[in-house]
Amino acid sequence: MLNPGVLVAIPFCLLVFFMPPGRVLALVLAAAGAALVAIGDPTSGLWYVERGWALLLGGCFLALSIRWPGEGFLPRGLGAVLGAFLGMGLLFWVRPGDWAVVDWAVRSRIELALGSFLQLLRLSMEPEGIPAALEAQALDTITLHSLIFPALLGLASLSALGLSWWLYRKLSRSPEQALGPLREFRFNDQLIWVLILGVLALLASSGVIERIGTNAVVFMGALYALRGAAVVLFLTGGLSLFWGILLLAGFLIVAPFLIPGAVCIGLVDTWFDLRARRASYRPGA
Repeated sequence: MLNPGVLVAIPFCLLVFFMPPGRVLALVLAAAGAALVAIGDPTSGLWYVERGWALLLGGCFLALSIRWPGEGFLPRGLGAVLGAFLGMGLLFWVRPGDWAVVDWAVRSRIELALGSFLQLLRLSMEPEGIPAALEAQALDTITLHSLIFPALLGLASLSALGLSWWLYRKLSRSPEQALGPLREFRFNDQLIWVLILGVLALLASSGVIERIGTNAVVFMGALYALRGAAVVLFLTGGLSLFWGILLLAGFLIVAPFLIPGAVCIGLVDTWFDLRARRASYRPGA
């Protein structure tokens, strides 16, 4: 969809220029990031959209970081993603035709990427070509990704902010940790209402409201899956490198079963705080 380098570079540059970490290396990397942002073909469909979104996202994160410097990364990151979506939503409300253009451009980019992949398969396979089932699956993938690209953009933006913040903190003189360990990953329990409202919108509506509900479910589902994984890591005491690789290989095979399970664990943790209960049962606690 959008260029990940741009999503990381612009928030990082804003942090360095407006909250200088005090090291020359940070300025050098920020200048390199600015050069990365400047390259590309402005006549392409999403060049301005990528940079406009990243600037809005980074600006929201910078404002939240200045206003609440002691707050953890995740609340500020989620707030920045929400602020960027609200800003874009306001723009599309004032200029509704722009949304149709962006939607079409994103679908075209997805079609181009999958089309290039299928073309490579055609060149490497036997003369009979690609099975019809694979072609049909590619079409379904295009449709699905076009439908949920706002949720995927939100998740990619949150990840890009995390990388930008981590890099910024590594280059600063502060000893504070940039991002907490995965086993402690959690977010405000009240966000469960975003998931609930998304499910209701998905089931009870159609058209634009249904799409908003679908994207809300996908975005929050990913966060709850990550929360569920954090609970598992906490309860098992972490994973060795061998078991981590084994789990990753198993995830690639049985992802349709592991992801819903992780989401369920994350949802249960919302109400029962499994990690706090486990800590209270430790000997001597």
